[in-house]
Amino acid sequence: MLKAKDIMTAPVVTVKPDTSVREIAEMLIKRHISAVPVVEAGGQVVGVVSEGDLLRRSELGTEKRSPSWWLSLFADPAAEAHDYAKSHGLHARDVMTRKVITIGPDATLVDIAGILEKFHVKRVPVVDKGQLVGIVSRSNLLQGLAMAATKPLEPAAADDNAIRERIMAALARETWASAGTTNVTVSKGVVEFWGTVGSEDERHASRVLAEAVSGVKSVNDHRMVRSMVRGSWA
Repeated sequence: MLKAKDIMTAPVVTVKPDTSVREIAEMLIKRHISAVPVVEAGGQVVGVVSEGDLLRRSELGTEKRSPSWWLSLFADPAAEAHDYAKSHGLHARDVMTRKVITIGPDATLVDIAGILEKFHVKRVPVVDKGQLVGIVSRSNLLQGLAMAATKPLEPAAADDNAIRERIMAALARETWASAGTTNVTVSKGVVEFWGTVGSEDERHASRVLAEAVSGVKSVNDHRMVRSMVRGSWA
């Protein structure tokens, strides 16, 4: 059975608690992602900032307005203070969602699907020994489903895991690679690319990179070019 470590996106784009809201917004746009984990210096996940956390902003004039005087009689001061900090805060620690649900690398797809459904979240960080090692989103689950449609769900072999790690590490070193929107799965030496890609040239370069990794038998690229897909987050 496939587990979180077999389908998760890694490495993960992260920010620090003192990263500015402006930097986060620019990162989400540049990386073509819709959320980013907030990680302390020690590697612990302390929150997540998503597009939803940045919708109500004073700069945009979209912050929640003060209720009429009679409704204010029933307002919760703590909730109002929370809303103010979120719409006016300048750093990740001010706007992030603090209650973060996490899973371990060995969580099954059944477990992950249940968590996403129960807590109404789109993604869940993967934490191993207190350290962030990856993230699994709804699209990652769909990738697992696509794999299941063509082959039995089997545990990834040690060689497959090593191949996947080498490919992901190589992509992370390349400035042309869309590491933030690309995921890789490997089964019996067959490499599958998932997510979105910036261009056909990048798709070709990714194939060349993967084929150069020892143990790779073939490469299938399922990614769509981002000019055709707007607002996706793999």
